[in-house]
Amino acid sequence: MSRLSRTLVTAVLAFVVALLPSLPAAAITGGEPDGNRHPNVGLILFYTPDGRFRCSATLVSPTVLLTAAHCTDGTLGKTLVTFDSVIAEQPPSPFPVAANPAAGYTQAEIEAAGYLSGTAYTHPEYSDFTDLDNWNDVGVIVLDRPVTTIQPATIAPLNYLDDFAQPLLNKTIFTSVGYGTEVRKPESGPQKPQPMTYPLMRRFAEQPGQKLTDQILQVNGNINDNRGTGGTCFGDSGGPTFHGGYLVTVTSYGYTANCRYLGGLQRVDIEVVQNWLRTFGVTFA
Repeated sequence: MSRLSRTLVTAVLAFVVALLPSLPAAAITGGEPDGNRHPNVGLILFYTPDGRFRCSATLVSPTVLLTAAHCTDGTLGKTLVTFDSVIAEQPPSPFPVAANPAAGYTQAEIEAAGYLSGTAYTHPEYSDFTDLDNWNDVGVIVLDRPVTTIQPATIAPLNYLDDFAQPLLNKTIFTSVGYGTEVRKPESGPQKPQPMTYPLMRRFAEQPGQKLTDQILQVNGNINDNRGTGGTCFGDSGGPTFHGGYLVTVTSYGYTANCRYLGGLQRVDIEVVQNWLRTFGVTFA
């Protein structure tokens, strides 16, 4: 199944986006440019049998980035990583094209282009959006060379989000960060809001909590909600959500194609996730 058409039930979309030579991409819905607020949040770019795609990810140790499983599952070759806050204001994007797309990137061609390279790993219990009780939409990129100039994010302690059940959850604001497409009205033609391609940059948005399960935090990403500033969209997959200085979730899915409703975030404060991350040397608060 194509990553762009992956669905849960009939309306839930995974927030990963294709990066084709003719269609690079843009930013979080609403919100505002991140600048250097979250320098440990990066963009990852990779090939699968379906094409080239981008997601967002967070440095959680000098050699490990945390992202979503659907941003690592099926990766061919190496994954490109950059922590540049602004990638491109106008097309084209600066990213290299793999010499052999059927094999994906190599470390040599990624580093020759001035980017970091790494290897993708997927949580072994990732259910591929089929099991609500065992979602486990978590993956990592293990870098070929450590990053020593950026402070890694701190993952929340075990069961941190359990303290924010309703009615407190609805009053709690979470900050999501990523490089996803921004939904807005085009400058010309039909004025229906739609995912726009540029500028391609890191952005952040504030979102109130809506629902909490053993695996998922749902947040309200409607830009018209006066409690928040926006939400996640295509390309924000794998990007972090922060609360209290901790990384508490990674972006997993959304309910609408215009990215203006509820967002689904995979919890990373749960045992099944943290036990797996420890195998990569990741530590927690």
